Amino acid sequence: MTFRVAAVRVQDCEVVFALIRALAEYEKLAAQVVGTVEDLRRELFCDRPVIEAVIAWEEQLPLGFALYFHNYSTFLARRGLYLEDVFVVPEARGRGIGKALIRHCARVAVERNCGRFEWSVLDWNQPAIEFYQSIGAALLPDWRICRLTGAALLRLAQP
Repeated sequence: MTFRVAAVRVQDCEVVFALIRALAEYEKLAAQVVGTVEDLRRELFCDRPVIEAVIAWEEQLPLGFALYFHNYSTFLARRGLYLEDVFVVPEARGRGIGKALIRHCARVAVERNCGRFEWSVLDWNQPAIEFYQSIGAALLPDWRICRLTGAALLRLAQP
């Protein structure tokens, strides 16, 4: 059977959220999923959404998703596209679905004249690293992600 990649619709938010949970389970980060379907729906379909998402479907069966947003490069003086998450259900892997989801995002980046298209990968996820390298992605070994959340974020925000 063939699959199609389509923009997420309001009625698809439960499906995307279930895929997000499946991704979190795969990455052993399920406890970090504290958002809700309603949160996701609000962020995707508010007056000025900052995220977009697509789902890979085989008829009515969801096979995977990609969620992305714009960032900005001060050095390029152009916006970029950042792939926050891409996930394909285990039983559908090896069929080109992940590549199709990433290709969709690459087309969006080109159509919108983005200066770059980036994402992160967990250092232990060797299958993903090899896949990303096979499609031409370069891993940037000199960069590390810095993150503030929760109490640390609140503390730093105080005057």
